[in-house]
Amino acid sequence: MSKYQSINPYTNETIAQYDLTSQKKVEESIALSHALYRKWRHESPASRSYTLKNIADSLRKNKNNLAKTMTQEMGKLITESKAEVELCANICDYYAEHGPQMLKPVELPTALGQAYYLKKATGVILACEPWNFPLYQIFRVFAPNFIVGNPVLLKHAHNVPSSALFAEKIVKRSGADEGSLLNLFVDYSTLDKIISDKRIAGVALTGSERGGSSVAMTAGKNLKKSTMELGGNDPFIVLSDADSKTLKRCLADARTFNSGQVCTSSKRIIVVKDRYQEVLTDLKEIFSHLRPGNPLDESTTLAPLNSQSAKEKLEKQVQVAINAGAKVEYQYPEIDSSAAFFRPTILTNIKKENPIYDEELFGPVAEVFCVEDEDEAIELANDSSFGLGSSIISCNIGKAQDLAQQLETGMTVINSRWITAPELPFGGVKKSGYGRELSELGLNAFVNEQLVIDMSK
Repeated sequence: MSKYQSINPYTNETIAQYDLTSQKKVEESIALSHALYRKWRHESPASRSYTLKNIADSLRKNKNNLAKTMTQEMGKLITESKAEVELCANICDYYAEHGPQMLKPVELPTALGQAYYLKKATGVILACEPWNFPLYQIFRVFAPNFIVGNPVLLKHAHNVPSSALFAEKIVKRSGADEGSLLNLFVDYSTLDKIISDKRIAGVALTGSERGGSSVAMTAGKNLKKSTMELGGNDPFIVLSDADSKTLKRCLADARTFNSGQVCTSSKRIIVVKDRYQEVLTDLKEIFSHLRPGNPLDESTTLAPLNSQSAKEKLEKQVQVAINAGAKVEYQYPEIDSSAAFFRPTILTNIKKENPIYDEELFGPVAEVFCVEDEDEAIELANDSSFGLGSSIISCNIGKAQDLAQQLETGMTVINSRWITAPELPFGGVKKSGYGRELSELGLNAFVNEQLVIDMSK
């Protein structure tokens, strides 16, 4: 990888390309961020709240340009891009308002004396982020660490460099100290060297299982704390008593939001047999009414995938599934375009022996399973190497809550598809990773809980 390239997946045109960051610039960036960490150690978190509010305001003022940049770089619908900018602003507002309170000392009851623990910054955090949410992935790491006092170095995905630079400019122009967020275009060998640098305190990564394993290994070898969000194969469980309107609302974009390129999207739709045909009918209707087109056009409802290579990978996975016995229940008609469109597809009859049974399909493919009852639904849901998100659709909230406790997953949503918000913790278990982002849990991810106890009496 000698360059970072921004290629529009709708037009296949190269928008921009950037050379790798020089080793000198990498060293200067690490040194600057570390110096800022040492400065922030003498300042209160509240002193940064005003700046974080300014960043939120700047995000909203630049919403249209930011959204256009994201849509042109990775193809998502412009309406989704605008919503992503607003979400990032909300995250900044949340930590500006609540972060200082979350970081106050916590008293500890003990007979040994007066005890409490401090919540202190640990140092520079390296954020390795993916392309599917070019802005959100940055700010869900940056905002909490900014309040804590941990500067962030950003290694973004190679295909969204303009989004990375735009985010860096927003932070800098909003009055943040130089070094608060610094973008680096680096290859994997340089990435390993950065993680190994003693001035780097931790690593936050969202990405593939392979990438997470590699980064976690380097972090572990150097005794660096890390958080990992590595994708999912999320179950969407439909019980017999599901409300039909709620069900259809939840299915409406469960597999097509962001063109299905969401770690927490509902990839495995597990349906109790008496609602199975209804779900297939609803999905076919939803898919058939999609309108492919220019994602910058607000009337478009089906966007291309992020790249031609992503389209080819998904095509191969689906063909492997079919060759292993999966049935194509529905496939969208051929799309007359050279863009990276993938035809929305419904697959059924997926047996455990099928290679895709335990794979993540990153695109508008719905895998629908028919089960006898809720016990079989839970068993199937948990029969996965992943454990990120999940959904349960039922009118019996008590039953849904009981079933949620049985799921081996980091998040469960009742009567909705996946969701994210600043105040809600985000993360998973198993091969979906470890650690949490957002909420108070995310703020504490790279905090030093330092015990102080007065035993003088």
